[in-house]
Amino acid sequence: MSPDVNLDLGLDLESRAAAAWMLGSFVVVFLGTRLVVRLIRAGKGPFRNQAIGGVHLHHLVWGIFLMLIAGVGEFTYQPDGPWLYVLAAAFGAGAALTLDEFALWLHLSDVYWEREGRVSVDAVLVVGALMALLVVGVNPFDSDTGDGVLAVVSTIVVGGLLAIVALFKGRPLLGLLGLLVPVLALFAAVRLARPTSPWARWRYPEGSSKAVRSRRRFPERDSRRWDAVVEAIAGRPNEPEHDPDHDAPPADPPREQEGAR
Repeated sequence: MSPDVNLDLGLDLESRAAAAWMLGSFVVVFLGTRLVVRLIRAGKGPFRNQAIGGVHLHHLVWGIFLMLIAGVGEFTYQPDGPWLYVLAAAFGAGAALTLDEFALWLHLSDVYWEREGRVSVDAVLVVGALMALLVVGVNPFDSDTGDGVLAVVSTIVVGGLLAIVALFKGRPLLGLLGLLVPVLALFAAVRLARPTSPWARWRYPEGSSKAVRSRRRFPERDSRRWDAVVEAIAGRPNEPEHDPDHDAPPADPPREQEGAR
């Protein structure tokens, strides 16, 4: 008979302190990064884009390295006290750098200054809210529900898959919030995809009824109240260069778009 499995996801005081360091680093690095890239875009200050061998080096690369270092350090040494907080701050900084270019690894294209690039800010705000929940001791993935570990893990996996579908359909806010409330991810996953989303490019052939319905449902210059908040943080996106009334999808943005920062 297999032994009982006990998955303890409770948060003690030290864990909450580490979460506070992670959140603080996350917020500071994200705001600092946005300030720097907006200065680069405006041609002000000493900051410039980085390149190695003529290849533009996105700042998510540094973010990935930071998260890897923090993860390896935590799993290998499992430190207490100050070093735990150092690793938490490093992970938060890496997450900020990586999620600031969330749209890049979602679209597999440099859309940082395009309308599609706004999904990065959505991702940062939602993840920041999740970190804040951990700081105050509210664990959204707490297994103390009486349903057992299998039920909790199954819920997380299913919710995660639905959230991924929602993200690929161009519904980032619902998809990310769906990690907390799976019904939101389910709603987004079964709805029509935005025409600029990866899902629409893969699943809605040009001229198909779904492609036409998608463009009618989400006009090119369609704006949301949320856009004002995003623009205040991230700056205004580039104006589309194609005819917004034309049915053809927009061309891929230049690969060196970040150089415009």
